[in-house]
Amino acid sequence: MDKALYQQLEQERLLNQVTSQIRQSLELSVILSTAVERLQQYLQVDRLLIYQFDFQWSVPPGECSLEPGWDVEEREYETRPTRMANFSGEFLASQKGNRGCVTYEARSSEKVLSVLHLSEADSCFFETPEAQAKYQKSHASLIIQDVEKTYAYSSCFLQFLRRIQVRAKVVFSIVIQEKLWGLLIAHQCHQPREWTDNETKFMAQVTEHLSIAIYQAQLYTQLQQQKHTLERRVTERTQALHDALLAAQSANRAKSEFLATMSHELRTPLTCVIGISATLLRLYSNGAGIKQLPIEKQQEYLKRIHDSGEHLLELINDILELSQVESGKTVLQISEFYLSKLAQHCLTSFRERAQSKKVLLSGDIQIQPHQDRFIADQRRVKQILFNLLSNAIKFTPETGQVTLRIRVDGNTAIFQIQDTGIGIPQEQQPLLFEKFQQLDSSYRRQYGGTGLGLALTKQLVELHGGVIKFTSTERVGSTFTVHIPGQPLPSLNTQQRVKNSAFKTSLPTTSTNNPVGRFILIENDEEIATLICEILTAAGYQVVWLVEGLTALGQIELLQPTAVIVDMHLPGQDGYEIIRYLKNNTATQDIKILAITNNSESIDSESVLVTEVDDFITKPIQPNQLLNKIISLEL
Repeated sequence: MDKALYQQLEQERLLNQVTSQIRQSLELSVILSTAVERLQQYLQVDRLLIYQFDFQWSVPPGECSLEPGWDVEEREYETRPTRMANFSGEFLASQKGNRGCVTYEARSSEKVLSVLHLSEADSCFFETPEAQAKYQKSHASLIIQDVEKTYAYSSCFLQFLRRIQVRAKVVFSIVIQEKLWGLLIAHQCHQPREWTDNETKFMAQVTEHLSIAIYQAQLYTQLQQQKHTLERRVTERTQALHDALLAAQSANRAKSEFLATMSHELRTPLTCVIGISATLLRLYSNGAGIKQLPIEKQQEYLKRIHDSGEHLLELINDILELSQVESGKTVLQISEFYLSKLAQHCLTSFRERAQSKKVLLSGDIQIQPHQDRFIADQRRVKQILFNLLSNAIKFTPETGQVTLRIRVDGNTAIFQIQDTGIGIPQEQQPLLFEKFQQLDSSYRRQYGGTGLGLALTKQLVELHGGVIKFTSTERVGSTFTVHIPGQPLPSLNTQQRVKNSAFKTSLPTTSTNNPVGRFILIENDEEIATLICEILTAAGYQVVWLVEGLTALGQIELLQPTAVIVDMHLPGQDGYEIIRYLKNNTATQDIKILAITNNSESIDSESVLVTEVDDFITKPIQPNQLLNKIISLEL
């Protein structure tokens, strides 16, 4: 009796030591390694290990710590299909599809075979669904005193146990939050063993404490991950705020430099106009003085006044033009014109300026007669070429060369302006099309300018749905290439209506001789809706703006509009549902539909946009594209 009491006290003492050491750490690796070492020492078993499910070692195949003589086929766990732990001999079915291996091990000596990293093959085992429910429970166990007797009926599995030197074993399930996490396994390698109640009870108690400790370690790990995530987000937000501050400071400096530059650019021609006109006024007030002034000098003074005035007008026009384009109020005036005539006009306009700088200006017009007629906004295309030619001549030194090339590829006109000028430094190229930027201050002082020309040029190109690209090498030259697609030619009535109604916001009155198109717009974004309404009302159309798709359906049936403009991404009810309703309703199936999509959407030939709508337009909304779509719907 005293001996049994002593054993119980000793077991409790050891259990307290093991559990206290386990709970002293929240690191899972420390907890598990401590548990297997102390438990192996107490039980005096040859090998004690933990098999963990859903675990993958990062070691390459073949680096398992199996000793020589182990079948290579059994240890290539990384290259085989998923293998299961089945040290219980009957647990395969419950974990079928999971992956795991031996993660911790303690051995009585180096002579005992190591099975660390081992992941068993599943070819030897039978599916036993009853085992799943059994091992999902806490304290589930399997006690085998002699595997030779217990598994005599299964030669395959018995052969496997012989290979890893297992003669007797005890298995306990480690269950975390009602989910099987792993197995605690004790092996006697060379002889049978009768496992006492005290030993199995002790293993069960350790397993229970392990489950709690593992769960706490997992919670601690999650907490640490959340902490690191929050710290990373704080760092990212701080960096984002810092970047935003730098961007704001940079924008503020750019605007300050722009205002200083603009003041200089405006003051120079104004000073010239005021100074020369004041001189002429004094001479005219004295009759004798004007007679003494040679006629050539008078003409020179007047020409300088005229040129300075034109320069001022160009500066002001650039500012107003860019402001209108960015606010979406610019509407292209589409017309048909000849590209060759436009090119000759541009070359003639800049010939004198090029000659004054001793720069050779030439043209290379590669246009076939049937390609010469082009449809676009002639004034804007000319403005694009003027800006690029002006820059090319400005930044090309004496004896340099500027070439204007024009060709047509399909429905696209390609303009190329090449110069042998100063070129653009690599680090400055990303700023080329930004507002208020003109490379650096030294260029501005030497060449002048506000830095708006290329920004406006890019906006006008994109207003046509085109693109502008450039290549440049410092001290070698630059080449700007513009692709402008041909635009649909509107009807004469629409051209006249757009011309007469541009930038008017009041709705026009209907007339029996000239009926006004009525459109229903379904759009929840106020900025987009306001832009579309302004464009269409300026062009002489009536627009009814509705925010919710469900409310719009009844209004469409009642008003019977010329067309419905619908955003495909409405909250609550998307545009696809509205389109299907309109097409399946006899009262609305003939009404035309213009869909608004995101620019990033890919539209294939089988999509709803192609099969059920009459046309579509992508965001951001371009005024000329919208009007062209509306015009095509009316025809």
